Amino acid sequence: MLKVRQKLGKYRIERRLAEGPFANVYRALDTIEGTRVALKIPHPRLITKEVLDDFRDEVRVMARLDHPNILPLKDASFIDSHFVIVFPLGVRTLAERLQNRMSIQTALDMADQMLEAVAYSHQNRVIHCDVKPENFILFDGNHLRLTDFGIARVAYKTVQGSGWGTLGYIAPEQAAGKPSFRSDVFSLGLILYRMFSGRLPEWPYSWPPPGIDRLRKRVHPELIEVIRKAMEFDSRKRYCDAEQLYNAFRRVRARAGRFTAKGTRRTSNGTAKRNWQAIRHAQFRREHGKALETHYACNRCGGPVAESMKHCPWCGTGRRKHRDDTRFPSQCPRCGRGMKLDWEYCPWCYGPGFEEETTRQFDDRRYTGRCANTRCSRRELMPFMRYCPWCRTKVRKKWKAPGSDDACSSCGWGVFPSFWDYCPWCGKQLHRK
Repeated sequence: MLKVRQKLGKYRIERRLAEGPFANVYRALDTIEGTRVALKIPHPRLITKEVLDDFRDEVRVMARLDHPNILPLKDASFIDSHFVIVFPLGVRTLAERLQNRMSIQTALDMADQMLEAVAYSHQNRVIHCDVKPENFILFDGNHLRLTDFGIARVAYKTVQGSGWGTLGYIAPEQAAGKPSFRSDVFSLGLILYRMFSGRLPEWPYSWPPPGIDRLRKRVHPELIEVIRKAMEFDSRKRYCDAEQLYNAFRRVRARAGRFTAKGTRRTSNGTAKRNWQAIRHAQFRREHGKALETHYACNRCGGPVAESMKHCPWCGTGRRKHRDDTRFPSQCPRCGRGMKLDWEYCPWCYGPGFEEETTRQFDDRRYTGRCANTRCSRRELMPFMRYCPWCRTKVRKKWKAPGSDDACSSCGWGVFPSFWDYCPWCGKQLHRK
């Protein structure tokens, strides 16, 4: 076990975060970059060729999975005879967050990120095999990331049996040594039940399990049905993989949010009064919606948002990926935002280059800015672009919001502090006027 203040290459150990059967996790300071990271280090007494091969497999699996809700790998190497895997350092685990009360909207947002991470893993033919709250790491802004693919199994035509997993979340067939994509679905169903009801059903249980009364009071019946199907003991009755579960969740999420957050409330004399937030949303749409193109609604709070926004300005929820339709003729496969057919790069997310679908150059009245690169072929920019769609140069211009002279103190882009609580471009909280 490493000691506090012990140096390991450029890393200085600060404290131990977790201890597992095969490895310890430490918080450490990168003395060169000046940032704090998490180090996963196998127990020296267990180091064998087979164990090292398992950890190399974990590194290779994580290197394949590039997704905002999967913990990225910073480095993996031998340092002073220790095999060290380096990750970004989060704030706490989902298990720790579940010790405190959670609003229905926060739970829906975390469930969305959690399901998307495992769905992406399944799309890449990777079964996690140890889905549990301890393996979801929370970062600032309630950004959730899945980690610990140490016992993941890469599925091709067959899946190698494994009885490994965590009691309380392991599926029956996985405990018997026959894991599948449906095994991760079972674990996700149990986490969802715990998130929304506050109770984790103990094995063996029958439907409805303990906590169902609280679940029915908080959650829309259609979402309860999604959770019930994910928790089925018979794997044949579950969703076939996390992608199918995620699609079912997305279909009912909006109704689930409205189930407990309706736009009216009762006053003391029994008359209905409109929610003040809904009034603000409607007023903003009337005054600024057309100029800012806020054609969409936040999945969490329902506030008006534009396709170009990276965060919801009303509740701060991250919008890393645009999940609605677009008024552009094409969409970026990375961020889901709109693309014109003659663009070579995504101007919203710095995504990979694209083959032009046409050599025709399209004019557009929304081109109101100019690229700073004098060698750029077109140099035309639309408001709130982050990169030039022609040469990929980063846009340095501080975009103004039409109808407002206020700017975010962090990024310098235009904001409406009289309406918004957060900057939609960088996510910083604003001071209300």
